[in-house]
Amino acid sequence: MGDGVYVGNAGVDAALDRGWLLGHFKGPGDPRHSEAVEIKWGVHPRGDERARWVEGEARTALLVLVSGRFRVELPGRSVLLAEQGDYVVWGRGVGHSWVAEEESVVLTVRWPSVPGYAVPDGAA
Repeated sequence: MGDGVYVGNAGVDAALDRGWLLGHFKGPGDPRHSEAVEIKWGVHPRGDERARWVEGEARTALLVLVSGRFRVELPGRSVLLAEQGDYVVWGRGVGHSWVAEEESVVLTVRWPSVPGYAVPDGAA
């Protein structure tokens, strides 16, 4: 890692940090450290769901379906991601929740990476 390059596998590395591959929470000097963006490789078994609704979101988010069938709940709207590459974007202040209707892999990109922002365990 001393040369500013990191090579890994999303499935392996994600399992080490609740799915997160990149963000402010990676150590200083780690090429995966970023205060601008967070990236998550989310692997969700069928029926997995967010433990609670997110309120007061401080970031913009992009969620892309890699595989499976994944539903994102937004205020007054339910978005089904059913085909590889389907995606949804929501802005700051938009509440949300989700459920994996089938075993799913989703790539989430959020910005900015907000130090100190966290949801309770089990609510990722």
